[in-house]
Amino acid sequence: MEPRIAEVIAELEARARRERAGEITEPRMWALHPDAARFLHVLIQAIRATRLLEIGTSFGYSTLWLADATRPNGGRVITCEISAERAAAARETLERAGLADIVEIVVGDAEETIPQLSGPFDFVFIDADKPRYPLFLDLVLPKLLPGSVVVADNILSHAEAVASYVKRVREDPALETITVPIGSGLEITLKVG
Repeated sequence: MEPRIAEVIAELEARARRERAGEITEPRMWALHPDAARFLHVLIQAIRATRLLEIGTSFGYSTLWLADATRPNGGRVITCEISAERAAAARETLERAGLADIVEIVVGDAEETIPQLSGPFDFVFIDADKPRYPLFLDLVLPKLLPGSVVVADNILSHAEAVASYVKRVREDPALETITVPIGSGLEITLKVG
C-alpha cells in the first residue's frame, strides 16, 4: 500500500477510535472494523475482482481498501451513498489518497440507484441500512455472474437487524455462504448458479 493511502487510512482509523470512545458524536463515520477491512483487501486481491460495488460509502474508509485492492488489476469501484454530506467527505478522502480516479460515487438511495447501474459486478460490499440488506441483495443478484462474491458487514453486531438477510442467503440454492467472525461479523456469499 502506498504511504499516502496508508496515511489517510490511519487518520480515519484514529477518528473511528474516537467515535467508539464517545469523543465524536456527529457526524458519525460508522467505519468498517480495520481487521474486516484488511480481510476484504486480501479477498479482493485473491479473487482478482475488477468490478466492485459498495453499498454504503460513509466517509470512504472501506472504499479506500476496496479501491486499493482492485487497482493493481485495473479495477474500478462504484459506491452508493444516500447522504450528500458523507459522499462529499468520501470524495475528499479518495482525492487525498490518490484513488478518486478509480471510484465513482453515486449519491442517492441505493434502492433507486442500483437498478440504474450496469453490471456485471464480481464483488459487492453491503454496509448500509441493515434491515434493507435483503432488498439490496435482490437488486444486485441479477448483476452478478457465477463466481461473484457478496460481503455483508455487521452480521454479528447487528444480528437481529440482519437476520432476514442471513436467512435469505442461506436458503437460496444459487448461493453458498458463511459467517466470518472478523470485526463486526462478515457474511461471505458466493453466487454459484
